[in-house]
Amino acid sequence: MDSTALFSVIAETATEGSHYGNLQSLVPIDFIWGQISALSWIQAIIAISFGAVYLLYGCKIFKILVVIAFSLIGMTIGIRAGQFMPGSNWQIWGGVAGAVLLGSVSIPLMRWAVSILGAIAGGIITTGIWYAFDLPDNHLILAGALIGMIAGGMLSFVVFDAAVVLFTSLNGAALVVMGLLALFLKYEPTSNDVHNWVYNYKWFLPAAIITTTVVGILIQKQVMKSKDS
Repeated sequence: MDSTALFSVIAETATEGSHYGNLQSLVPIDFIWGQISALSWIQAIIAISFGAVYLLYGCKIFKILVVIAFSLIGMTIGIRAGQFMPGSNWQIWGGVAGAVLLGSVSIPLMRWAVSILGAIAGGIITTGIWYAFDLPDNHLILAGALIGMIAGGMLSFVVFDAAVVLFTSLNGAALVVMGLLALFLKYEPTSNDVHNWVYNYKWFLPAAIITTTVVGILIQKQVMKSKDS
C-alpha cells in the first residue's frame, strides 16, 4: 500500500465520514489493518525492500515511481468506472485503460504529476497529525488535509526536488511500516500487540510513518548532495 492508494481511500470515505462525528469514520483504519493482516511473510519482506528503495534512492528513480503511481491511480479509477458497466470485463479493461492513460500522461507532464503527488503527500501527513492528536471534528481533519495538500502542491512548484524527496520518502515509509507491522503480526509473541498499537494508540501509525519519512528525507538529501559534488 502506497500513499496514493491510502489517499484515495481517505477521499472515498470523506463524504461518509462527514455525516458522523468521529475520526474513525474518516481515517480508514480498517482498510490499513486489512492491508497489514493480508500480507504474508514474503510479501511483507518485499514491501520493506521496495520501501527501502524509495527511502534510499527515490530521488534518483522518481520518474519511474511517478509513472507507476499514476498508473495505479488510473487503474483504480478505471476499475471503479467499470463497475457501472454491465459485465465484469469492463472493470478489467477500464483498469488497463486507466493505467495506460494516466501513466502515459504523467511522462510529458512530469512536473505537474510530481506536484499532485506532493500535494497528496502533504495532505496525508497533516491528516495523520490531526488524527494523532485525536481531534473530534471531521471538519478539522479535512481542513488539515486541505492545508497539507496546498502546502505540498506549492512546494512542488517552488522547490521541485523537495517535492520529489517528500513523496518518495512518504511512499517508502508507508511500505516499510506496513511491512514491519505485518511481520510483527505474524510473530506470535507480538501478534496481539500489533492490533493494540494500530487501533488503541492513535498516535502510533502517524508517528511511525512520519518519523520514517523524515529519515528518508535526510538520507535522500545526503544522496543528492553527494551526487552534486
